[in-house]
Amino acid sequence: MKPRLLDLFCGAGGASRGYADAGFEITGVDIYPQPRYPYAFHLMDAFRMLARLADGTEPPYDVYHASPPCQRYSVNTNQHKTHGNHPDYIHDVRVALVRLGRPYIIENVPGAPLYHPITLCGSMFGQTRLRRHRLFESNVVLLQPSCRHDRLRACISVTGHTGGRSTRDGAERFGSTALWKEIMGIDWMVGRELAEAIPPAYTEYIGRQLTEGWL
Repeated sequence: MKPRLLDLFCGAGGASRGYADAGFEITGVDIYPQPRYPYAFHLMDAFRMLARLADGTEPPYDVYHASPPCQRYSVNTNQHKTHGNHPDYIHDVRVALVRLGRPYIIENVPGAPLYHPITLCGSMFGQTRLRRHRLFESNVVLLQPSCRHDRLRACISVTGHTGGRSTRDGAERFGSTALWKEIMGIDWMVGRELAEAIPPAYTEYIGRQLTEGWL
């Protein structure tokens, strides 16, 4: 029987696909409809689901992944000093996940207040054009490969919107939706979903550590 993983704030399912590839049975939760999400799905506020898990209304899962909204810590927010316009869910999500007493992962952008996170990026997984660093906190030990972006050129930053072109900081700031799909390893999303997605290679790497060492 496959271990069961609940993906909170799942979006269109980039993280979910990676965990599925690592051998998990996936269920996603998001407050917004996700018509392209490829697995079982609950249209629900993540904190409501966490409350249901805590009181036993919802049966437990083997692993929990959460990707709370990252806008409070994004580069754009830092540039415009608009932190106060965006909620900070990380602390409350962590408290709720700790109470469940199972392995958990919290994902967010660089600068987010995660505890002893590992950093993953495309260069670690053969996605040599992908410049997309993401942090992953866990209550179990996770290993981190070496980042090789300092050796790479013409990286693509999948952020904002597709279309247009810029080479600021050595990265092509935008690319086509087709290019984003190619370098992210995601073929079922539209541009706005890709801009928010986690490349499946990242969570497949984490998922295999979980299944081989902690479950």
